Amino acid sequence: MSDTFSAVAAEPPVSAAARRIARTILNGFESYFAEFQNITLGAKRRFETANWQAVQGANIERLDLYKHKANRVARMAGEVSSKELSDLELWGEARTAYAQLVSSHANYEIAETFFNSIFCMVHEHEHIHDRHIFVLPSRPLDSKPLPEYSIYVRYGNALGLEEVLGRLFDDFEFAASWEDRERDIARVARTLREELLPRIGAADAQLRIDVLESVFYRNKAAYIVGRITAGDMVIPLILPCLNNEAGGIYVDTVLFDTDDASIVFSFTRTYFMVDAPVPSRYVRFLLSLMPQKGAAELYNSLGFNKHGKTEFYRDIIRHMKQSDDLYVIAPGIKGMVMTVFTLPSFGVVFKVIKDRFDPPKQVTEEIVREKYRLVSRTDRAGRMADTQEYSNFIFYRNRFSQELIDELLRVAPSKVWMDEKWIIIRHVYVERRMEPLNLYLATAGPDAVRDAMDEYGSAIKQMAAANIFPGDMLLKNFGVTRHGRVVFYDYDEICLLTECNFRAIPEPRNEEDLMSDRPWYTVADNDVFPEEFRLFFSGNPVARAGFEAQHADLYGYRYWQGLQQRIRDGHIFDTFPYRRSKRFEPSRGQDPGAPRPA
Repeated sequence: MSDTFSAVAAEPPVSAAARRIARTILNGFESYFAEFQNITLGAKRRFETANWQAVQGANIERLDLYKHKANRVARMAGEVSSKELSDLELWGEARTAYAQLVSSHANYEIAETFFNSIFCMVHEHEHIHDRHIFVLPSRPLDSKPLPEYSIYVRYGNALGLEEVLGRLFDDFEFAASWEDRERDIARVARTLREELLPRIGAADAQLRIDVLESVFYRNKAAYIVGRITAGDMVIPLILPCLNNEAGGIYVDTVLFDTDDASIVFSFTRTYFMVDAPVPSRYVRFLLSLMPQKGAAELYNSLGFNKHGKTEFYRDIIRHMKQSDDLYVIAPGIKGMVMTVFTLPSFGVVFKVIKDRFDPPKQVTEEIVREKYRLVSRTDRAGRMADTQEYSNFIFYRNRFSQELIDELLRVAPSKVWMDEKWIIIRHVYVERRMEPLNLYLATAGPDAVRDAMDEYGSAIKQMAAANIFPGDMLLKNFGVTRHGRVVFYDYDEICLLTECNFRAIPEPRNEEDLMSDRPWYTVADNDVFPEEFRLFFSGNPVARAGFEAQHADLYGYRYWQGLQQRIRDGHIFDTFPYRRSKRFEPSRGQDPGAPRPA
């Protein structure tokens, strides 16, 4: 046998410098993934000890990890190469070498995204092409299906529900004891028998239950996630577990509806911490429960938001090949800071910062970007849309309406490059598309208006409990999801709640003050007068009445000051990704002062 290296004719030659770059990037990815997993593995202990401050710290540490590692690897790539990193031919060779290195890697798809990130750092997000990076994956995610038996525990149908649940509770034992194990088993079994089994026409013995071996941790909860199979039906099974902070774990409810599962894994919530050594296997399992989600959103939910961006970009490339509608200006009142467009057949919006802001806005572009970074690093509490940030997003020009092209060139010319074939948006945010709340209310009936106003008030309260004040609470800045939830999506005026100074409007000193069209009192930049929130309902008395019937406490400055004090004291509020009506009877350790769960 010869030890001589011979190049395969089908592959271009790869230089030694390119191979060193490829190996350096893969080593960097392995280091990143190992640290990501180590931070994640600590979630169990943080939950068991109710160390909620550490939970928040770990979330931020894990979010910052990717950029820190990628920056370091980008520098190292220049040190190991004997050629200039600006050489695009070198990167084509490095891509070939890297594809070979990860060809049998269990997490090749995330590793390829890491390669893309290094290239984009070096080339400042220019020269994006599949010759240089993995615009398309090296192979389909399901081209080599891996057995899933190792990621879930299967409970056969020979056992009764109580025995299955008892074994499940034992298998997912926490260091802290159960508050009342037998009570929780009885509650879950009774709910399934009364609410699920009649609906699907099945009995205990006809069910098969598969439960993922790793628990999903987020905020102050641990979620045991699985599926129930009955005949051809696949039904989600989610058990949210809470810690009463006195040493007892309890099951807060049982969820078995696809919509409920979708809300738990919503784009409006903080990413989970879950020990998933091969994330793609978890994504495939979760897709069996929520096929409408798509891989991009589920990778985001698992904390791999950079790869979620990659999957989204691939999704829209595929969709463009299968559709022919045009990108258009998004419906609704035009914003003062952003111009927003959408593709009607695809459920997202693209938000571009204008070159100049309409009065009375006084923020700068960098301030706006910082506001979006704040949202990406904070607890979104189920009430703020996750946003993906892209540089040099490439579109076909013939898919843009002329009205949209004219609008972009008018309000954001510095962000747009175009020729006869392409339009490149130099900086853009992508968010899930929702119906603006003001448009929703315009056609909603009285009951729907009341429900929406309850949601609107709950959204404000839950953001506030997460130490976020929305600033501009106009109805147009909130959207309604397909589940009827109200979500905030306009971030240019948000700030930390603890940075605000909530005040009562001083009493007028005389009749001249009373008749004045200007304030008779001084107003600082951070002053907020909750009494003025009534102005957000101008022209919609039905909406105002619905809001005040349920959330009039938001008009009182003392409500806000009390919330601020609890946050400053280090209190972390409970948030629940399910309706309060779904909860079992309150646990002995339930926080009585938390804002109402959604």
